[in-house]
Amino acid sequence: MRNRLWVLAALFVTGPAPNFLAAEPSPSAAEWKSVSNKDGVAIFRRQRPASNESKAVGEIAASTDLVKAVLDDVEAYTNFMPYVVECRVLKREVDSVLAYQRISAPLASDRDYTLRVRFSATPVEGGVSYLSRWETENAHGPAEKKGVVRVNLCEGSWLLEPSGPNMTRATYLIYTDSGGVIPPFIKNIGSQIGLRKMFAAIRKQVRDPKYAAAKRNN
Repeated sequence: MRNRLWVLAALFVTGPAPNFLAAEPSPSAAEWKSVSNKDGVAIFRRQRPASNESKAVGEIAASTDLVKAVLDDVEAYTNFMPYVVECRVLKREVDSVLAYQRISAPLASDRDYTLRVRFSATPVEGGVSYLSRWETENAHGPAEKKGVVRVNLCEGSWLLEPSGPNMTRATYLIYTDSGGVIPPFIKNIGSQIGLRKMFAAIRKQVRDPKYAAAKRNN
């Protein structure tokens, strides 16, 4: 149960994350099924052609602006995102970022990928809703490294929606083939652990004073 559910982005998330809406339903995707609800994170899963797609939903005690500031802080991912040991921004544009990440989880070979994360924002009641979506663009990143498994499928999104005064309802989607040979049971349990760790890390990081400017803007 050591498999890493690729964060991106957090992504970026933002990731990678990444237009800001949950990923559009795929005609070939099954219905979402609840798999766990623990530590304030509800996790769902559905089958897609290459592998399972996971969705995690949880509340974060901060405004959407503040949570977005944390997810935009890609260069700091190695300091707070679980298992991220290398994260480099290769190119920033007005509405997107190209970034390389390397993940190192216990009992598994390192994984890496380059993601293109695109962002959008929508004024809504109570604040601003932010969406970031990403997909792999390995051809525009570093070459493969010996001993590191290259991940070629990694799609996902972060959706941040105001849910109350200084509260955010965060929805994270991830659809990936982690590469290598990992038994499905270990992969599924590991992904649940990784998702809960990711939410815990963000909930802690929003308290860092370095993001105070984003908080003052609310």
